[in-house]
Amino acid sequence: MLEKSGTVTESVLAEVLAGVVCKDHIPVDSHFFDDLGANSLVMAHFCARVRKRPDLPAVSMKDIYGHPTIRSLAAALESAPAPAAPGPAAPAAEPPPPGSTGRYLLCGTLQFLLFLASCLLAGAVMARGYGWISSADGAVSVYLRSAAFGGAVFLGACVLPVLGKWLLIGRWKETEFPLWSLAYLRFWLVKTLLHASPLAMMPGNPLYVLYLRALGARIGKGVTILTRTLPVCTDLLTVGDGTVIRKDAYLQCYQAHAGRIRTGRVTLGSDVFVGEKTVLEIGTTMGDGSQLGHSSALYGGATVPPGARWHGSPAQPTDVDYVRVPAVKDSAWRRGTYAAVTLAQVVLVYFPLLIGGSYLLITALPALDVLFRPESQDLGTAMFHLQALWLSLALFCTFVVVGFAVLWALPRLLYLLLREDRVYPLYGLHYSVQRTIAQLTNIKFFKWLFGDSSYIVHYLRSLGYDLSHVEQTGSNFGTDVSHEIPYLATVGSGTMVADGLSVMNAEFTSTSFRVSRVSIGPRNFLGNHIAYPVGGRTGANCLLATKVMVPLDGEVREGVGLLGSPCFEIPRTVERDSRFDHYRQGDELRRRLAMKNRHNLGTMALFLFLRWVHWFGLTVIGFAAIDLHGVHGSGDGLLIGASLVVAMAFSTGYYILVERAISRFRPLEPKLCSIYDPYFWWHERLWKVPDSHLALFAGTPFKNLVWRLLGVRIGRRVFDDGTYITERTLVAIGDDCTLGAGTKLQAHSQEDGTFKSDHITLGAGCTLGTGALVHYGVSMGDGAVLAPDSFLMKGEEVPAGAHWGGNPAVALRHG
Repeated sequence: MLEKSGTVTESVLAEVLAGVVCKDHIPVDSHFFDDLGANSLVMAHFCARVRKRPDLPAVSMKDIYGHPTIRSLAAALESAPAPAAPGPAAPAAEPPPPGSTGRYLLCGTLQFLLFLASCLLAGAVMARGYGWISSADGAVSVYLRSAAFGGAVFLGACVLPVLGKWLLIGRWKETEFPLWSLAYLRFWLVKTLLHASPLAMMPGNPLYVLYLRALGARIGKGVTILTRTLPVCTDLLTVGDGTVIRKDAYLQCYQAHAGRIRTGRVTLGSDVFVGEKTVLEIGTTMGDGSQLGHSSALYGGATVPPGARWHGSPAQPTDVDYVRVPAVKDSAWRRGTYAAVTLAQVVLVYFPLLIGGSYLLITALPALDVLFRPESQDLGTAMFHLQALWLSLALFCTFVVVGFAVLWALPRLLYLLLREDRVYPLYGLHYSVQRTIAQLTNIKFFKWLFGDSSYIVHYLRSLGYDLSHVEQTGSNFGTDVSHEIPYLATVGSGTMVADGLSVMNAEFTSTSFRVSRVSIGPRNFLGNHIAYPVGGRTGANCLLATKVMVPLDGEVREGVGLLGSPCFEIPRTVERDSRFDHYRQGDELRRRLAMKNRHNLGTMALFLFLRWVHWFGLTVIGFAAIDLHGVHGSGDGLLIGASLVVAMAFSTGYYILVERAISRFRPLEPKLCSIYDPYFWWHERLWKVPDSHLALFAGTPFKNLVWRLLGVRIGRRVFDDGTYITERTLVAIGDDCTLGAGTKLQAHSQEDGTFKSDHITLGAGCTLGTGALVHYGVSMGDGAVLAPDSFLMKGEEVPAGAHWGGNPAVALRHG
């Protein structure tokens, strides 16, 4: 029996909820979480069932958290005005038909041939350069030739993308074209060339801005760009004087949607501020002096008026001022000098050390003559492989030991030149110090090694983090934590952090910066992909959900959960998430933590060994090319180029085999367990398998082949522009899906001490916008669209053909 409700809406809602929670009686005043014991996954299923009822208005998770009883929810739905929120630009009137398999295969073949040609060209250049340097007489001559060769390679690598763009494209125009077509092939080739330039690795440097201008972007004076995600259709980007763009911002000037690439303009006025982890879709405009806060998105066609401040996903007006550092006097001379010094460092220091230093080291090791004498022809001998083994082991151990020593000592010495809360001008000594500290201390190798274990807290402390009194959980931090200055990061006792935390403890304008302390309170849990700014208004015992926008205004939040962008309050925890709390107390905690620590040590040792084996394989491949040169005499450049292709194939195949072996060549099953369950310790090993090389396959059919080999159930002609999948065998992707850059399919969640995983299913023809994140337990029907920077929460069911967006994602209504 259902409790007799005061309204028809109450009665129908109670009936639907009863079916979801498998109860006969639902009191209309019972709290969903506190009284009924429901959780966000259960309530997501409830929302999905409500949306299927034509006699009920649509319900979102935000409605559930804001009105957590049947009575309050029904009242809110009945009194709510008809929504009129604008959404992204409407999709094309006639969706394109399914892609052509022949065109897909032809494009992949041409992409491989272009990749092969680039490797052969690189090999020829390397061979000529090495031969020229090796004929030098004396260390000074080696240095001069290394500097000359390195400078020539640097110049060529910078100029080639610019020439390629103008020859292949000319000026980008607003248009669209199908994936896998010849137009797409030119687009992909230009995009690949742009990202291969060494200038693409210099965000925050005036050379970066000059590079974009040479590619056709209209960029004014005094602009600072800190994001590594280069715009591809550069002629469609306009940036006014004095604008600053923070790191991890997407302004690509193109959109991958429903099997097509659309190009469009992104226009930023003068003195604009674009925050960290933001997405600006094509067709967006920001007026002079406007601001877009961190963890926000502007959907297609959105315009921020001059002087206005917006935040959220999709962005909306706010009173929060995101520019908190005073500007200082700037000059073209300062920027030019900084750029010139950078070039001098690259040409006169880095290249001679890398090229000439390597050559001098090789000649000083006569014991390795079997490897370095092409005429020896010892490829098939045991001595050749033994020397390759010892060389790779020595290099790997040196990298680990010396690298850790440098990370511990050098940034500490440099930090003596900075003062907390002092404003410094950009492009001076202090700016160089800050950038160097950030680059050194954010090297991923050691976070990968120590992350997801008790030993990550010791590593972060060695970097300079203030972790207060550590309450060891064995999973205090994941493998991906970044910062601007580690010495100004404070994390309270008992706090746990998942992957993707960015500690934003340096604030920037287009002319100045300031480093300040970021303090995260005690007993917090931080989900994935959170940017935590200076002055974040959260205190003790908070749950910060995945992709949440940390507030900078209002009272300090304590004892609550925060979800969404902009954020709203949710329960701190629910019954399901506390069912394993007995594992986190007393003797049971100490026993299980000791077991986890031993298992994590084994995992670290295993993956150090596996990484070294990878280095050994690459060493054999590299010196095999030298040895074969001794056999064939000529064609040394071709052999080196071929070795680059073989090395890429080896790395990919090796780590596919490692991952499948760890998973015992079986698919994963959905799981709900404690982080102190041995299953979770085993599952953590899958997250350790290196996969950064997968970025090379983005935008090609080969990415889909790799996903299939890793266990993803993926359909035909899927376009993957840079998607990351955490649990491959729990994900199914239909034919002709379009997956935008920076998207993530995360088939798990960890909240406090509880781990959960489930399947993710994308139907045929689905589109995921740039930077979108899909959580576990989600299904998207055929042709469904998820807007950029959206967070599709666990358990959601998106109907076929629907257009959802936002954080958290809901059905969008076009104005």
